[in-house]
Amino acid sequence: MTLPTAPYHHGDLREALIEAAVTSVRENGPDGLALRDLARRVHVSHNAAYRHFADRDDLVAEVAGRVMGKIVDSMQARLAQVRTRDPVLRARRRLAATGRGYVDFAITEPGLFRLACASLSAVSSTIAVPGRDPLVLLGEVLDDLVGVGFLTAAARIDAEITCWSAVHGFSVISIDGPLQGSTAKERTVALDRVLIAIDRSYAATTGSAIGVRDLLG
Repeated sequence: MTLPTAPYHHGDLREALIEAAVTSVRENGPDGLALRDLARRVHVSHNAAYRHFADRDDLVAEVAGRVMGKIVDSMQARLAQVRTRDPVLRARRRLAATGRGYVDFAITEPGLFRLACASLSAVSSTIAVPGRDPLVLLGEVLDDLVGVGFLTAAARIDAEITCWSAVHGFSVISIDGPLQGSTAKERTVALDRVLIAIDRSYAATTGSAIGVRDLLG
């Protein structure tokens, strides 16, 4: 049985509602999110909750924006593990790391991931700091590939769409599709194949020699 969220401290009701919403989505998925229920969790009237959020969509957009920041944290945790000094290999491994970090979050936080996916149009207007946007972080990593001569400038155009489509699709089929019952090892092997395919396609734009073992570390 889930214990109710502790009462909020005076002046922190908006933040308390957001934290309660994150907990609720983790427990029940995005469909179970309702302002009235959250108000009960933090021991206030539903009218008090509506003073901070116009409606459920307003709250969902705020929570989804926070989730995007958490995805960035997961991506950056993987990026921190890339330690090679070779500039080309480093850039290649950083691209693979962003993909792994994105999938890591989807696997460990499926409820929050589903909410963010269902709210992408609203999320774009809630992220005030670009550094908390996974798409911006991905773009910076792709720019590094161009900078080290591994990816051509022409192939760089809209490369975010290619990479995001691949890892996002992989994330979806991992939590709601045919890979749902896979072991962690099986999923890692399958994701490696996806990341290798992207790496090879980008190497081909500049004729770069690549080593798969190097990419996988």
